[in-house]
Amino acid sequence: MPGREYQNFIYNDYKIIEDNYKIYFKFDFEIEGLAKFEPQIEIIKKNFKWKSLNSNILKNLVFNLGMVEAISYFKATCSPNFIIKCGRLTKEQEKWFKKLFYLGLGEFRYLNKIETSEEEFINFENQGDFLELEEIKNDFSGIIIPIGGGKDSNVTLELLKNRFDNINCFMIGSKEVSLKCVEIAGFNRDSVIEVNRKIDKNLIDLNSKGFFNGHTPFSAMVAFLTYTVAFLLGRKYIALSNEDSANESNVDGQNINHQYSKTLEFENDFRNYAKEFLKTDVEYFSFLRPISELQIAMIFSKYEKYLNIFKSCNVGSKSVPWTWCGNCPKCLFVYTILSPFVEKQKLIETFGKDLFNDEKLLQTFIELCGYGEVKPFECVGTFSEVRFCVNRIIENTDSRELPFLIKYYKEHFELEKTDDSKLKNYNNENNLPIEFSEILKENI
Repeated sequence: MPGREYQNFIYNDYKIIEDNYKIYFKFDFEIEGLAKFEPQIEIIKKNFKWKSLNSNILKNLVFNLGMVEAISYFKATCSPNFIIKCGRLTKEQEKWFKKLFYLGLGEFRYLNKIETSEEEFINFENQGDFLELEEIKNDFSGIIIPIGGGKDSNVTLELLKNRFDNINCFMIGSKEVSLKCVEIAGFNRDSVIEVNRKIDKNLIDLNSKGFFNGHTPFSAMVAFLTYTVAFLLGRKYIALSNEDSANESNVDGQNINHQYSKTLEFENDFRNYAKEFLKTDVEYFSFLRPISELQIAMIFSKYEKYLNIFKSCNVGSKSVPWTWCGNCPKCLFVYTILSPFVEKQKLIETFGKDLFNDEKLLQTFIELCGYGEVKPFECVGTFSEVRFCVNRIIENTDSRELPFLIKYYKEHFELEKTDDSKLKNYNNENNLPIEFSEILKENI
């Protein structure tokens, strides 16, 4: 692949601009000798009360957001030198971002066969100055809930919506599915924080020419972006919907996780970073962290109103309207995890077919169950959760009526007895404030 001969990636500048309708964060990146990039993030103003855009606190937030946004452009060449002209990192910050770049691009490195160490992968060179941050008044309240259109964020919405005042949904790209889920939950679009992220076309051009491409830690960008928006609106909490299951690696024996920036490890790292270097009273945590995908599916199944609306298929998200493609690991996983809790015919209506009878999905099924070389590089649950669902179907179905994939499992793999204790687990290793923890415990 071309690109590794380009030694310097440069973070030239960031800008904060507003007009009557939007607030813009604009970034200036460059791969020296190859391409320039000017991506931007647009926040629709609506009738919100925004804090001043002139504070150094905000400039520092946007500068840090740019460090994460840069990953998408840096990855085209993986230039060893990352030159910062518009700010400066402490040694501790450099170490933090080295880890984020290395582990956040773990899947990318694995699939592109880039062999390096965390220390050697990237070197930061500071040519800018530190910002002197003001003291701010502790007047933060309310909650921001990021919405993606899938089952997890809908569970968070349903469990929190009647328990707290001053809740705003947050979404990047106003997709019809996400807006419909928000509407079903009872929120007015005027209260939704809508953000657009514009990718520079020069990156797409490099991708078409064969430069490095692959998965980036999108949830890390969401962390910095929601934190910045929470500061501007004076919101106290950012309640994510990342679950305990996200912590499982995709490659046995290696810390390579498609969901790295959804893990508890990243959540803890980000909270520590925010406390030390972002200097606001905003608190970031995942509301669903103490429970598993299996438990989330159980709770979600109680809200049938979402069944014909929710979507989380990445392939299907590229079509209009957003649909379930029915052929990818994400579709098969969601179908599987819901199967113990949703009546079969309703599942078939939701996905358009019985995925368990699709013989083309056999290899994906084997990998989801934990019997392949790697776990599919998608946001899917753990092997044990998938096996629980499959074994529960076998226990509850006449063997003559088993669909193709389930029958294959029964004939080729060891059967396990299912135990409802899995549906009652609560992992105390989490960052939930006590009032949020009590709500979650009530619902499992």
